[in-house]
Amino acid sequence: MTRRHENSSATPRQIPRWAAAARSRWRYTGTQRPTIARPPGDGERSVWDFPRPPVIEAVVAEVHVRAGGTEIARSRRVLRVLETGNPPTYYLPASDVHGGLLSPSPAGGSRCEWKGEAQYWDLGLETEQRPRVAWSYPSPFPEFERLKNHFSFYPGRVGCFVGSVRALPQPGGFYGGWITPELVGPFKGEPGTQSL
Repeated sequence: MTRRHENSSATPRQIPRWAAAARSRWRYTGTQRPTIARPPGDGERSVWDFPRPPVIEAVVAEVHVRAGGTEIARSRRVLRVLETGNPPTYYLPASDVHGGLLSPSPAGGSRCEWKGEAQYWDLGLETEQRPRVAWSYPSPFPEFERLKNHFSFYPGRVGCFVGSVRALPQPGGFYGGWITPELVGPFKGEPGTQSL
């Protein structure tokens, strides 16, 4: 994802110029690893082997999201996006999210050259408010239409679990990837990855 700098919209058959320009700048596309990439060991996956353009795949495990003792979402119908250099982002269908706990964030959105314009969501609990814990793509670009009516959550702001494993947050604060034990980086957001 990149921070939003201008408003623009995509037509059904084309993407806006800002997205095309951003897509053209990527050097790594999953076909080779940068020299800083750690080689994966047995049972591990390098995030630098993930493709760009990103791909969507179904997740077999149950995924759930919690804030303290409150369950926010639980699903076995989860999608995840794999993109070069990033841990996967997990998307849960809106019907499996306790939507009454989420409200649109007044802090604005962002945009991704692959997926489109993102909307952020705040979490409201009886005891606390947490800003921008989740995001969604209300009108994703055609290649990512499957993400419509799905939410993804920041593992640094709420507890995000794949099966019984709690995901660690992607470094840097902006990206929302879920780091699980089988992944090796470095991950986008760590020092030295800004230009990759």
